[in-house]
Amino acid sequence: MEETGEAFLAEGQERYGGQDAVREARRHFSRLGGMFFLGTVAVFAVQIAVSILVQFLKPEWLYNADISLTISMVPMYLIGMPILILLVRRVPAETVQRHSIKAGHFVLGAMMCFALAYTANIAGLILTALIGMLKGSAVGNPIVNLMEPTSGWALILYVVICAPVMEEYVFRKLIVDRAVRYGEGIAVVLSGLMFGLFHGNLNQFAYAFVIGVFLAFLYVKTGNLKVTIAIHMIINFMSGVVTMYLVKKIDLDRYMQVAADGDVNEMMAYMQDNMGGLALYGIYMLFIVGVTIAGVVLVIVNLVKKRFSFARGTAGIPKGKKFGTAVLNVGMILYVGLWLGMIIWQLVE
Repeated sequence: MEETGEAFLAEGQERYGGQDAVREARRHFSRLGGMFFLGTVAVFAVQIAVSILVQFLKPEWLYNADISLTISMVPMYLIGMPILILLVRRVPAETVQRHSIKAGHFVLGAMMCFALAYTANIAGLILTALIGMLKGSAVGNPIVNLMEPTSGWALILYVVICAPVMEEYVFRKLIVDRAVRYGEGIAVVLSGLMFGLFHGNLNQFAYAFVIGVFLAFLYVKTGNLKVTIAIHMIINFMSGVVTMYLVKKIDLDRYMQVAADGDVNEMMAYMQDNMGGLALYGIYMLFIVGVTIAGVVLVIVNLVKKRFSFARGTAGIPKGKKFGTAVLNVGMILYVGLWLGMIIWQLVE
């Protein structure tokens, strides 16, 4: 009888202790989401204020792609993001243990990330194309519209250098360090989800989410932000700078016009005029396909061998309550709701 009473008491303590732990975890994630929500509002406010000021004083600047991108990026990186960082740093964090990574493993990780990015991008393009068919008009791709007229130097500065450094610190270190106590799996998925949403459109969400999850996995396993920054830079350089350069070299607008006309002579003239660019583009596409296939194979092999494992945190959350605890709280709902609204608005406009 005494043993039965002790067992009952232990079960009650575990149950109510677990409930207290879940409530504490929900408050923690709500605070994290709330700080990101407030930081996002600060980013928007700064960008809008600068844009209005420029429109009032120098409206002609908005017609220059490089200046327009600068007007958007500089206030965000110099004012908006630092405010967000200061807010998020108020949430308690744990240090992710640092481990060395071999050069060969870095290359394999970059290949897998590259492959995941391109396959997810294709999936995103298919999804947006289907949505476009349903609503009767194409879903715009703001990132392409933004990068096409932009100079190479601006792409390298903002897309290849500034974005990876700032985004890896904000969406990998700040989030993972504050979520890893509840398990590496929660930290990794939350990092990818919040990173994907921050892009504000469905075209980018698919591959940003996948990249975010994989880079967060690398971060929790290495504790080295330089690794994820380097891979992020490589992907942005290949998909942003190189792709845009080659698209301009093949004069894609002229190709679309010639293809629509269906004139064989015009097509032959186009190919003759753009022979060099077409050759470079063909080589590049072969490289993309080769790396993507190799990366997908590596991902599958690692999945089969169960190498993508996640350690439990120092403060675990019971099974079945992880999503509700980490996402279904006031702060996270505000953050997710804000960006889902942006995505839906982008789809229906």
